[in-house]
Amino acid sequence: MADTSEQLTRAILELREEEVLQLVRQRLAAGEAPLEIIAALRQGVAEVGQKFEKGEYFLTELIMAGKIFKEAMVDLEPALERSRQQSQALGTVVIGTVKGDLHDIGKNIVIIMLRSAGFLVHDLGIDVPPQTFVNKVREVNADLLGLSGLLTVSFNPMKETVAAMHAAGLRERCRIMIGGGPTDERVRAYTGADYVGQDAGQAVRLAKAALGVA
Repeated sequence: MADTSEQLTRAILELREEEVLQLVRQRLAAGEAPLEIIAALRQGVAEVGQKFEKGEYFLTELIMAGKIFKEAMVDLEPALERSRQQSQALGTVVIGTVKGDLHDIGKNIVIIMLRSAGFLVHDLGIDVPPQTFVNKVREVNADLLGLSGLLTVSFNPMKETVAAMHAAGLRERCRIMIGGGPTDERVRAYTGADYVGQDAGQAVRLAKAALGVA
């Protein structure tokens, strides 16, 4: 499947959405392991990220690559569940923008970087209530919870989510990271989170360190 993997990597690098989805479905139908398909997708996303860092791609291309990856995962995640191969990922992450905040560009970039690094990521979207985070963490047995917020009004929902994790008995086994423009070490201490990520690259490094896979 080497040639097909290269074709899939090239298709996502060149942002050819329909071709990516077609190749993913063909490879699943042929019985290929989902993680092998995801590896080719991650390589493409990683190359998009490299072009973004060099200034060869812009934010729109980076976001588009993330959108394509997310669309492909609609087909791949059920196959992952069936094959029970999630354990081969670096770890499982639940992430979302907290209640009262509708911003998601920064969150989406972090998701792209986490997935390209080898994490299995469940994106809950925007305006997410504390209990929704708790329910998903419990459902997927997440190792790490990411709370995103661009507005200062997101601080209290972050704090409430951390408290809800405590109340659910999930706090000891799931690390919590916050991120977003106004977040810093003082906000981390206020919310009770374990880590604060200032950018997508740092978020990946902290996630690896938190799970001992750095």
